[in-house]
Amino acid sequence: MRIAISKCLEAVTGRALARAALFAAVLAAPVAAPAQTFASLPAAPSVLVSGPAARPIAAWVTFCETYAAECAVDRTEPATIALDAGTWNTIVSINRRVNKSLRAVTDMDHLHVADRWDLAEDGSGDCEDFQLLKRKLLAEAGLPRRAMRMTVVIDEKGEGHAVLTLITDRGDFILDNKTSAVQSWRQTGYTFIKRESQDTQAWVSLGRATSPVTTANR
Repeated sequence: MRIAISKCLEAVTGRALARAALFAAVLAAPVAAPAQTFASLPAAPSVLVSGPAARPIAAWVTFCETYAAECAVDRTEPATIALDAGTWNTIVSINRRVNKSLRAVTDMDHLHVADRWDLAEDGSGDCEDFQLLKRKLLAEAGLPRRAMRMTVVIDEKGEGHAVLTLITDRGDFILDNKTSAVQSWRQTGYTFIKRESQDTQAWVSLGRATSPVTTANR
């Protein structure tokens, strides 16, 4: 029993060290000064309108069992990010750093499973892993997690894809690993299906299109 506990502790410690090393590498990665300036943001905010409850992605449910703090909803936090030049530069920089630092690989090629959500502790992951790491780093930088919602879309290939929606006082913006440009949701060309609720640990609908079962592409 003592040996088993010792091995378990070693594994947990190893994962924690790997995670810390990854976060340090992302933050230390060189990145050019943000080309997207705060002054260039659209004058008229465009927002996604959420609808009734939606079924969550199965892999998200498992992720929340492992990373409970990443899924918790604190209703005392602001539901909207108040954008200014400094906050915008933080968003653009972290988005680029994560996109530059992680290796894009499908869960099947990486882990031999159809779909798994995590924080890309080993430096590799697919679409949702990129976005989850971005949210963690942005929350650590002071942005309200409640205003950063994981979102499922249908991409340009007609496949399920995960992005991160930032709900701001200048509209809803999308962080994506397919581009380092932070775009208004309308600029992406995606079909928006559903996203995490801002009020409870659940999902809400964003449209009428058929929901994908997974978000396991790169």
